[in-house]
Amino acid sequence: MSSRTANRIAVLMGGFSAERAVSLSSGKECAAALRGEGYEVVEIDAGNDLPAQLAHAKPDVAFNALHGRWGEDGCVQGLLEWLRIPYTHSGVLASALAMDKARSKAVYRRVGLPVAESLLVPAAAVQAGHPMKPPYVVKPYNEGSSVGVYIVHESANGPAQLSGDMPETLMVEAFVPGREMTASVLGDRPLGVTDIIADGWYDYHAKYSVGGSRHVMPADIPADVYAACEDYALRAHEALGCRGLSRTDFRWDESRGRNGLFLLETNTQPGMTPTSLAPEQAAFHGMSFGALCRWLVEDASCLR
Repeated sequence: MSSRTANRIAVLMGGFSAERAVSLSSGKECAAALRGEGYEVVEIDAGNDLPAQLAHAKPDVAFNALHGRWGEDGCVQGLLEWLRIPYTHSGVLASALAMDKARSKAVYRRVGLPVAESLLVPAAAVQAGHPMKPPYVVKPYNEGSSVGVYIVHESANGPAQLSGDMPETLMVEAFVPGREMTASVLGDRPLGVTDIIADGWYDYHAKYSVGGSRHVMPADIPADVYAACEDYALRAHEALGCRGLSRTDFRWDESRGRNGLFLLETNTQPGMTPTSLAPEQAAFHGMSFGALCRWLVEDASCLR
């Protein structure tokens, strides 16, 4: 859809997921940027009345700034398809696959991308004993932003003691030591690699608190590892069927060179503030935040 035919944009934000606060921040920033680009913008906090809000707003394009379940897992994408409203980012299937860490790993393996050993385990079994030899990571298989992540270290006296709000089935994944890195893809173009430096694990606090982490872009890593990150991110984007913007996260055990690089997950709705990782990578290539938001609007469609 060209910018000449898309004038009224509904920015979807908020929603019901554990990432509601992050989504509200992304949505506000995107709405402001799109107004700066000359669009008429309607901000919509996605609740149970979302279909009615969309019918009232009558947008030319829905800009999806939702994060987490219901906004990033194919649900809202299906609604927008049903309503015939062109929308940004990935479609129903790619969104659902990427959000389900077990199924996305199956796709990665099929196309030869490296992932850490993992298994799905009932939460009760995770607390009853070690599902695999420590160190390992326990996390929901269908959440983002490091929500509900536990690390069981090699020296742990026992299995993870989980909070009461964890889902019934969890992913247990072999812990990969080393560095946290990420690479974004816009359309069919990798945008580079960022090295994320945090004091400890790159958890929810490190991601979204001021001073919680430092981003080094471009990552100061060997050229072959940098190239592999970009290649793997593009291949993951294509294998899952992503559209628009995606961001793939990695762990890198530098003691093993390129063989120590493992994919963690692909985000089909990356954080969208001017200082978020994907917009920072776009800015490195000379694309302003407003221009990035405009690109996503111009790329919007149904049947994604």
